Amino acid sequence: MNKIFSFSVSLLGSSSFALASISLGIGSATAQEAKTTQGTAADLGVMSISLKDAIQPNFGFQGALQGAGTPNQAGIGGFLPLAIGDNSVFFLDAQANLNFADYNNYSSIINTTVAGTTISTSSRLGYRFLNSDRSWMFGVNAGYDSRPMATGAADTGVNVTNSSTVFYQQVAAGLEAVSNTWNFNAYALIPVGTNEYRFNSNYFGGALDTYGLDVGYAITPDFKASVGYYYQNGDLNTVDGSGVLGRVSYNISNGLTAGVNLSYDQAFETRVSADIKYRFGANGYRAPSAKKAWQTPVIQALTDTVKNRDVRVHDQGCGRKTAGRYGGYCSKNQMGSGRM
Repeated sequence: MNKIFSFSVSLLGSSSFALASISLGIGSATAQEAKTTQGTAADLGVMSISLKDAIQPNFGFQGALQGAGTPNQAGIGGFLPLAIGDNSVFFLDAQANLNFADYNNYSSIINTTVAGTTISTSSRLGYRFLNSDRSWMFGVNAGYDSRPMATGAADTGVNVTNSSTVFYQQVAAGLEAVSNTWNFNAYALIPVGTNEYRFNSNYFGGALDTYGLDVGYAITPDFKASVGYYYQNGDLNTVDGSGVLGRVSYNISNGLTAGVNLSYDQAFETRVSADIKYRFGANGYRAPSAKKAWQTPVIQALTDTVKNRDVRVHDQGCGRKTAGRYGGYCSKNQMGSGRM
């Protein structure tokens, strides 16, 4: 496992260096991309595109398997442009998901299994714009996420009683940069309201602050890979520390994308998850047809779904060793209070 972690950190370092190089030489990178075999922006007709034609509402469904503090889920979502300029769009991106029980008695939050079915929500308001030659898209977004969570039995063999359903909230913000080859995504997830609860007679836990940066590369137009770094803290400081994650995704057909994610940090250790998303109604999400000038990664990114929006939760035990860490003894404050 140390080798995996070291390799991931090394890969992250290389990607971070690439980000710095591109940030300093974005003009040069833009010129190089314009000379690719795909032709210049003018050759592709990108400069003559009216964004009012290219940017339309899209909607569909998404689903994901449980990950590091995130649930099995499936739901609907959509992108709504609120104002379209000559080179920009102001938008609303919203989702609602059914959250399902953890599988195979394997807790997504360490000790206590997630049970039952609840409905989580996520909304983002954002602004995206293109640079002068439309070779890069830049964006900023912010929003609110909610997650009711029903709890069940422990996967540690410990009998628990008084299982409860709790409610988490967070505010979020993100920055984006996308070219036809590279993409960068920085994000912050910050719990608000009560964020620490007692789940049952033995375990309590809380929502996590998470701050991260993902760096992605298009191996082919349909096959993409990324590596990321994140820092998390919360749950009475038992999870504070860094983590790394990797992702590969493939565009199966217009609007249908599947991905696999691998993450590692000391709190959750190694976690593997998968996800799928289908969007139709706009941009590259239409039925198959002759390739349009706006069906490039940069133009499509104007209506893409905002990433990193799950409320992440971790739990720990009272007075016993759990998952390689000592939870300590639960006090009344630890088992019921939260911060505002």
